[in-house]
Amino acid sequence: MGHRFAEIAFTPSVKRAQEQMGSRTAYARFEHEPAHHDRLGAQEAGFIAVRDSFYLASVGETGWPYVQHRGGPKGFLRVLDETTLGFADFRGNRQYVSVGNITQNDRVSLFLMDYPNRTRLKILGRARIIGAGHAAIDRLAVAGGARVERGVVIAVEAFDWNCPQHIAPRYTLEELAALAGAGARP
Repeated sequence: MGHRFAEIAFTPSVKRAQEQMGSRTAYARFEHEPAHHDRLGAQEAGFIAVRDSFYLASVGETGWPYVQHRGGPKGFLRVLDETTLGFADFRGNRQYVSVGNITQNDRVSLFLMDYPNRTRLKILGRARIIGAGHAAIDRLAVAGGARVERGVVIAVEAFDWNCPQHIAPRYTLEELAALAGAGARP
């Protein structure tokens, strides 16, 4: 075992591409390290707790990937324990593409961004949909606004932090106001 994210993502074709492009040696060392990046720690939990959005990728029955933005109040994506995430799924445009995909293929990928600090966290997991009457739904509830239609619980398989290269800083109105009040510049 080793870096769990690399074990999942670095398929034979990815390893061939790494070899052709000259990066395989650097990544091969991940395969011989002690098991890691399979349980969320304090750093990941802290990062997740202040996110107000993330991107969720699922795969449909035809094999096509689908990426959808999920947003809510800060902390709406919850770390339930070191291997489980969950969030209240709010009523949206009622296409239910992610919901349908997850019922047929539970594999998902989450992409969490912190644009001002040029940081990103990638998470691979297995999702399941829970209904409004499920006992865990109370742990996913958020204050205010949108109507919760269901919950999504994700068993974390692996995660990885990405380098900041090529992340353009972006700021919410709240972040800009805080910077302006502190006399700082982005």
